[in-house]
Amino acid sequence: MSAAAAEARAGPFVREVLGRSDYAIISELVEPNTRVLDLGCGDGELLQWLAHNKGVDARGVEITGAKVQRAIARGVSVYQGDIDQGLADYPDYAFDYIILSQTLQETRRPLPVLREMLRVGRRGIVAFPNFGHWKVRLAHLWTGRAPQTKLFPHNWYDSPNIHFLTVDDFVALVEQQGWTIERAIFLAGNKKIRLYPNLTAETSVFLIRK
Repeated sequence: MSAAAAEARAGPFVREVLGRSDYAIISELVEPNTRVLDLGCGDGELLQWLAHNKGVDARGVEITGAKVQRAIARGVSVYQGDIDQGLADYPDYAFDYIILSQTLQETRRPLPVLREMLRVGRRGIVAFPNFGHWKVRLAHLWTGRAPQTKLFPHNWYDSPNIHFLTVDDFVALVEQQGWTIERAIFLAGNKKIRLYPNLTAETSVFLIRK
Protein backbone atom coordinates (compact mmCIF):
# COMPACT_ATOMS: atom_id res chain seq x y z
CA MET A 1 0.00 0.00 0.00
CA SER A 2 1.32 3.46 -0.87
CA ALA A 3 1.88 6.10 1.81
CA ALA A 4 -0.91 8.21 0.38
CA ALA A 5 -3.31 5.27 0.48
CA ALA A 6 -2.34 4.50 4.06
CA GLU A 7 -2.95 8.11 5.03
CA ALA A 8 -6.35 7.95 3.36
CA ARG A 9 -7.25 5.04 5.65
CA ALA A 10 -6.76 7.16 8.74
CA GLY A 11 -9.10 6.79 11.67
CA PRO A 12 -11.82 9.14 12.86
CA PHE A 13 -11.36 12.86 13.19
CA VAL A 14 -9.80 14.10 16.42
CA ARG A 15 -11.36 17.16 18.01
CA GLU A 16 -9.08 20.10 18.63
CA VAL A 17 -8.21 21.81 21.89
CA LEU A 18 -6.87 25.34 21.48
CA GLY A 19 -6.69 24.69 17.74
CA ARG A 20 -4.43 21.64 18.06
CA SER A 21 -5.25 17.95 17.77
CA ASP A 22 -2.21 16.89 19.82
CA TYR A 23 -3.50 19.03 22.70
CA ALA A 24 -6.83 17.19 22.42
CA ILE A 25 -5.04 13.85 22.80
CA ILE A 26 -3.00 15.14 25.75
CA SER A 27 -6.18 16.44 27.40
CA GLU A 28 -7.71 12.96 27.11
CA LEU A 29 -4.65 11.26 28.61
CA VAL A 30 -4.47 13.52 31.67
CA GLU A 31 -6.79 12.36 34.44
CA PRO A 32 -8.81 14.98 36.35
CA ASN A 33 -7.55 16.39 39.66
CA THR A 34 -3.96 15.28 39.14
CA ARG A 35 -0.63 17.13 39.44
CA VAL A 36 0.79 18.15 36.06
CA LEU A 37 4.11 19.72 35.06
CA ASP A 38 4.52 20.97 31.48
CA LEU A 39 8.13 21.24 30.28
CA GLY A 40 8.57 23.95 27.69
CA CYS A 41 5.06 25.17 28.38
CA GLY A 42 5.21 28.34 26.27
CA ASP A 43 2.68 30.91 27.40
CA GLY A 44 0.80 28.38 29.53
CA GLU A 45 -2.22 28.04 27.26
CA LEU A 46 -2.51 24.25 27.64
CA LEU A 47 -1.92 24.36 31.38
CA GLN A 48 -4.62 26.99 31.79
CA TRP A 49 -7.04 24.80 29.82
CA LEU A 50 -6.21 21.71 31.90
CA ALA A 51 -6.62 23.63 35.15
CA HIS A 52 -10.00 25.03 34.13
CA ASN A 53 -11.41 21.93 32.46
CA LYS A 54 -9.87 19.03 34.39
CA GLY A 55 -9.12 20.58 37.76
CA VAL A 56 -5.42 19.73 37.64
CA ASP A 57 -2.73 21.32 39.78
CA ALA A 58 -0.91 22.86 36.80
CA ARG A 59 2.74 23.92 36.85
CA GLY A 60 5.16 24.74 34.06
CA VAL A 61 8.78 25.37 33.11
CA GLU A 62 9.66 27.72 30.23
CA ILE A 63 13.01 29.15 29.13
CA THR A 64 11.73 32.32 27.42
CA GLY A 65 11.07 35.15 29.85
CA ALA A 66 8.35 36.84 27.80
CA LYS A 67 6.39 33.59 27.60
CA VAL A 68 6.77 33.06 31.34
CA GLN A 69 5.25 36.48 31.96
CA ARG A 70 2.31 35.71 29.66
CA ALA A 71 1.74 32.41 31.45
CA ILE A 72 1.75 34.09 34.83
CA ALA A 73 -0.73 36.65 33.50
CA ARG A 74 -3.01 33.70 32.68
CA GLY A 75 -2.88 32.66 36.32
CA VAL A 76 -0.62 29.66 35.67
CA SER A 77 2.28 28.82 37.99
CA VAL A 78 5.32 28.86 35.69
CA TYR A 79 8.97 29.52 36.38
CA GLN A 80 11.78 30.37 34.00
CA GLY A 81 14.23 27.52 33.60
CA ASP A 82 16.17 25.39 31.14
CA ILE A 83 14.95 21.79 31.16
CA ASP A 84 18.29 20.71 29.68
CA GLN A 85 19.76 21.61 33.08
CA GLY A 86 17.51 19.08 34.81
CA LEU A 87 14.73 19.29 37.37
CA ALA A 88 16.77 19.16 40.56
CA ASP A 89 14.26 21.37 42.41
CA TYR A 90 11.65 18.60 42.23
CA PRO A 91 11.72 15.36 44.26
CA ASP A 92 10.97 11.94 42.78
CA TYR A 93 7.37 11.45 41.63
CA ALA A 94 6.31 14.96 42.57
CA PHE A 95 3.79 14.93 39.70
CA ASP A 96 1.34 12.47 38.21
CA TYR A 97 2.06 13.61 34.64
CA ILE A 98 4.95 15.40 33.00
CA ILE A 99 4.10 16.86 29.58
CA LEU A 100 6.78 17.32 26.92
CA SER A 101 4.86 18.57 23.89
CA GLN A 102 6.66 19.55 20.67
CA THR A 103 9.79 20.22 22.76
CA LEU A 104 11.86 17.01 22.77
CA GLN A 105 13.37 17.65 19.33
CA GLU A 106 14.46 21.14 20.46
CA THR A 107 16.39 20.01 23.56
CA ARG A 108 20.16 19.68 23.50
CA ARG A 109 20.18 16.44 25.52
CA PRO A 110 16.94 14.55 24.91
CA LEU A 111 17.79 11.40 26.87
CA PRO A 112 18.67 13.15 30.16
CA VAL A 113 15.52 15.26 29.76
CA LEU A 114 13.40 12.11 29.38
CA ARG A 115 15.11 10.46 32.35
CA GLU A 116 14.45 13.49 34.54
CA MET A 117 10.87 13.59 33.32
CA LEU A 118 10.29 9.99 34.45
CA ARG A 119 12.05 10.62 37.74
CA VAL A 120 9.85 13.57 38.64
CA GLY A 121 6.63 12.23 37.10
CA ARG A 122 4.82 8.92 37.46
CA ARG A 123 3.96 9.12 33.77
CA GLY A 124 5.27 11.13 30.87
CA ILE A 125 3.32 12.41 27.88
CA VAL A 126 5.65 13.04 24.94
CA ALA A 127 4.39 14.59 21.69
CA PHE A 128 6.73 15.27 18.79
CA PRO A 129 6.69 15.75 15.02
CA ASN A 130 7.59 12.62 13.07
CA PHE A 131 10.53 13.29 10.78
CA GLY A 132 9.91 9.91 9.15
CA HIS A 133 6.68 11.10 7.51
CA TRP A 134 6.58 10.32 3.80
CA LYS A 135 6.30 13.99 2.79
CA VAL A 136 9.49 14.81 4.70
CA ARG A 137 11.28 11.86 3.08
CA LEU A 138 10.06 12.88 -0.36
CA ALA A 139 11.06 16.52 0.11
CA HIS A 140 14.58 15.48 1.07
CA LEU A 141 14.86 12.99 -1.79
CA TRP A 142 13.39 15.33 -4.41
CA THR A 143 15.30 18.50 -3.55
CA GLY A 144 18.51 17.07 -2.12
CA ARG A 145 18.30 19.72 0.60
CA ALA A 146 17.09 19.91 4.18
CA PRO A 147 13.37 19.21 3.80
CA GLN A 148 10.80 21.97 4.06
CA THR A 149 7.16 20.98 4.30
CA LYS A 150 3.99 22.44 5.79
CA LEU A 151 4.84 20.61 9.01
CA PHE A 152 8.51 21.74 8.94
CA PRO A 153 8.55 25.16 7.28
CA HIS A 154 11.86 26.37 8.69
CA ASN A 155 15.14 26.81 6.88
CA TRP A 156 17.88 24.57 8.23
CA TYR A 157 19.72 27.55 9.75
CA ASP A 158 16.80 28.98 11.74
CA SER A 159 14.91 25.84 12.70
CA PRO A 160 14.31 25.23 16.41
CA ASN A 161 14.53 21.49 15.71
CA ILE A 162 18.01 20.12 16.40
CA HIS A 163 17.20 16.40 16.69
CA PHE A 164 15.34 14.68 13.88
CA LEU A 165 13.62 11.68 15.37
CA THR A 166 11.00 9.35 13.97
CA VAL A 167 8.32 7.17 15.54
CA ASP A 168 10.59 4.13 15.26
CA ASP A 169 13.50 6.03 16.82
CA PHE A 170 11.45 6.91 19.89
CA VAL A 171 10.04 3.40 20.29
CA ALA A 172 13.56 1.95 20.06
CA LEU A 173 14.80 4.35 22.74
CA VAL A 174 11.95 3.48 25.10
CA GLU A 175 12.69 -0.23 24.66
CA GLN A 176 16.42 0.34 25.15
CA GLN A 177 15.79 2.19 28.44
CA GLY A 178 13.39 -0.48 29.69
CA TRP A 179 10.48 1.94 29.93
CA THR A 180 6.86 1.08 29.12
CA ILE A 181 4.60 2.59 26.46
CA GLU A 182 1.07 2.66 27.87
CA ARG A 183 -0.54 4.48 24.94
CA ALA A 184 0.61 5.58 21.51
CA ILE A 185 -1.57 7.82 19.33
CA PHE A 186 -0.56 8.86 15.83
CA LEU A 187 -2.00 11.82 13.96
CA ALA A 188 -2.05 13.13 10.41
CA GLY A 189 -3.65 16.53 10.64
CA ASN A 190 -6.70 15.96 12.82
CA LYS A 191 -7.11 12.26 12.01
CA LYS A 192 -5.81 9.25 13.91
CA ILE A 193 -3.44 7.02 11.97
CA ARG A 194 -3.50 3.23 12.31
CA LEU A 195 -1.31 1.97 9.47
CA TYR A 196 2.47 2.37 9.20
CA PRO A 197 2.76 5.30 11.64
CA ASN A 198 6.49 5.75 11.04
CA LEU A 199 5.62 6.56 7.43
CA THR A 200 2.20 8.21 7.69
CA ALA A 201 2.01 10.00 11.06
CA GLU A 202 2.78 13.70 11.20
CA THR A 203 2.61 13.90 14.99
CA SER A 204 2.99 11.22 17.65
CA VAL A 205 1.78 11.28 21.25
CA PHE A 206 3.15 8.69 23.70
CA LEU A 207 2.15 7.96 27.30
CA ILE A 208 5.15 6.33 28.96
CA ARG A 209 6.33 5.26 32.41
CA LYS A 210 9.28 3.51 34.01
